[in-house]
Amino acid sequence: MANSIEKIVDSEINTMIFDLKTLIKIPSVSAKNQSLVECAEAVSTLMNRVGINSEIIYLDPTDKNIASSLPPPIVYGEIKSQKNPNGKTILFYNHYDVQPEDPIDQWNFPPFSGEVSGNYIYGRGASDDKGELITRIKAVEYFLRETGDVPCNIKFIVEGEEEIGSVHLEKYLIKYKEKFTCDGIIWEFGYVNEKNIPIISLGMKGLLYVELIAYGPNKDTHSSLAVIVENPAWNLIKLLNSIRDEDGKILISDWYKDVRNFDREEEKILNLELFEEDEFKKEYGISKFLGNISGINVKKALCGSPTCNIAGFVSGYTEQGAKTIIPSFAQVKLDFRLVPDMEPQKQFERLQQHIKDLGITNININFIHGEAAARTSPKDPFVQMVTESAKRVFGDVILNVSSAGTGPMHTFQKILKAPSVSIGSTYVYSRIHSPNEFTRIDLLTSITKCLGEIMENCN
Repeated sequence: MANSIEKIVDSEINTMIFDLKTLIKIPSVSAKNQSLVECAEAVSTLMNRVGINSEIIYLDPTDKNIASSLPPPIVYGEIKSQKNPNGKTILFYNHYDVQPEDPIDQWNFPPFSGEVSGNYIYGRGASDDKGELITRIKAVEYFLRETGDVPCNIKFIVEGEEEIGSVHLEKYLIKYKEKFTCDGIIWEFGYVNEKNIPIISLGMKGLLYVELIAYGPNKDTHSSLAVIVENPAWNLIKLLNSIRDEDGKILISDWYKDVRNFDREEEKILNLELFEEDEFKKEYGISKFLGNISGINVKKALCGSPTCNIAGFVSGYTEQGAKTIIPSFAQVKLDFRLVPDMEPQKQFERLQQHIKDLGITNININFIHGEAAARTSPKDPFVQMVTESAKRVFGDVILNVSSAGTGPMHTFQKILKAPSVSIGSTYVYSRIHSPNEFTRIDLLTSITKCLGEIMENCN
């Protein structure tokens, strides 16, 4: 990246902070369908202001007159290179929606304030994903300001449902496939480790999210009747204990049947850099990992092992003091992380069969969301270009076979047929999805420079 553009990045920190704070102050919580159109309009306005041609796209054009419309709109941005209009196109995928702010009483600053304290900006979305979005927009802005042009064609897709499973994204991609066509996708996030080295991820796990509800008596009942009336919470606990063992292994028949193993190139990447175990344990206040794994097995688990997690469990009386009842129902939400070749619907059917085989009655199982896993080959030229560009800014990078998290990467690859690479400014312990989420200003500026390098080398 030209030195003059690097100087612009360094000199425009206050403007970057101001624009990020503007977005953080909009409480665009998709789980509550809150302020989504308002935030989409703010993102589009920002893009147009810096020279990116932007429009707000709806699945149904009649929705644009409905402030609380569902599904939320996508913000689309595009700018063609004047000197290289027939060259390659980078698509930046991001999202403007955020997680709920709860629990509010654990925040040190108001969650939608964008409070600045030293090198940190606090607020919901500071890292995930408004901070990352700002770096993409600013990288384009600084090129336009310095040269009046961009070195390659640029497109943006900024959606408003990522935090609730990108429910309508596939329909958007299918409907506007020709508009969104590209040669490579820069994913919506990327981590930077404790040593300030960016972690470039080449994939994402999939997800199966379900809800189980066990039913008992037709109303909450006096607990003295527990000798003759079945408590639905015990049934649900029995079921949960049959699904996973204490080491995290999933006990459902054929659950691992379709799991794709790491190939030779992926194994090579996994062995290059060991996981910072002590730092991780210190950050999360734990003394050991599940199943007492260590070394390379920790990285293999994060990148390529399926999981079963209890996301929430509710039953009976949970307020202050005592209330002796048999609850009328017990409810649990489970998320299963999936790896390549595991299909969410097929895994859901295996779970259904498991419950049937146990013979537990009066349990409903609801499919909430499913997303397949995705990976980009380490040998892809786009991966190599991004890696070399990042090394010019940071000096070193870490390649990661896959993020442990989930996103709609598989949908993009299936429809747009383009490789996806995750690189970004999110410090690995930035408390995303938690109280006191933050982003680091120094990393925002470094990644903005890095994105400039990527744009310059995409030819």
